Amino acid sequence: MSADIKQLQHQISDLQSQLAFQEDAVKSLDDALAGQQQEILLLKRQLELLRQRQQEFAVHAETGSHNPVANEKPPHY
Repeated sequence: MSADIKQLQHQISDLQSQLAFQEDAVKSLDDALAGQQQEILLLKRQLELLRQRQQEFAVHAETGSHNPVANEKPPHY
């Protein structure tokens, strides 16, 4: 009977080790996913700004108006 108890204790110990490893892996994956989500949100914002600029340039090109910023001298002049 003591051999059965030792075997069960060994199995329980193995299961605890596996659980700890899985919990660590899940936390690591969760952190990576959260970081990727933040990066995706940042990229979406940047893409929207680029889209707005492209639309503004398209409007200026259609109307023939010049971009006043393009004619300004840089600050070091």
